Amino acid sequence: MAGEKYQEEARVIAQEELTGGVFSLYLHAGSIAAAAVPGQFVSVYCRDSSRLLPRPISLCEADPADGTLRLVYRVAGKGTEEFSALREGDALRILGPLGNGFPLKRVVGKRVLLIGGGIGIPPLLYAAKKLCEPAGEDSGPSEVNAVLGYRSGQSRKDLFLAQAFAAVMGREPYAATEDGRHGSRGTVLDCMREHALSADVIFACGPTPMLR
Repeated sequence: MAGEKYQEEARVIAQEELTGGVFSLYLHAGSIAAAAVPGQFVSVYCRDSSRLLPRPISLCEADPADGTLRLVYRVAGKGTEEFSALREGDALRILGPLGNGFPLKRVVGKRVLLIGGGIGIPPLLYAAKKLCEPAGEDSGPSEVNAVLGYRSGQSRKDLFLAQAFAAVMGREPYAATEDGRHGSRGTVLDCMREHALSADVIFACGPTPMLR
C-alpha cells in the first residue's frame, strides 16, 4: 500500500564499483521494491553493532516484478565503507521505502528536465525510467532531458550512469564536469546556460548550493 514502509533482511545479488568510490549494489527486497516510487530512499543498517544509526541511500532503480532494488552510493565513511565489502549472498537489514518521492503524475504533456549533481544522480535514473515508460495517449511528458554534474570527465567511468540515462531516454544526457574534460566546464547550471535549456517541470537532486 502507498505510504507503507517495511523492514527487510535483504539479500545481496551483486555489487560493482562504477568509478572511484562509487558502488552499485543490487538487493532482493520484495516488499520494498513493490512499494517504491522514484525519489524515495531506504535506511541501510550496518552489521557492525557499534554503528547504530542507519545510512540513508536513495533508490536508483526498483523492479517490483522480481523484487529487486538498486542502490548507487559513494563511500563517505565507515558505514558505507562496510557496505562496499558486501558480496553476493550477504544479508543486509534495510527499512523503506522512505520519503515522498517525485510527483511524476504532474508532467502530462510537459517538458521535463532532470538535474543531478554527483551522488544526487542515481535517483533521477529511476525517475527517467518511469517517465519514459510506454504509456497511453496524453498520459506522459512531451519530452525528457537530463543534465548531470560530475567532478571529473577524465574517463567514461567517471561519468557514472550517463549511458544508462541515454539508453532510457533515447538521447544523450547533457553533462557538466568541474575539470571541463567532458561536456560543459563547471556546474549543471553552467551547462544549462550554455545550451539554453528550459523546461516546464524540473526534478533535481544534489548538493544544497545546486538546489538553491
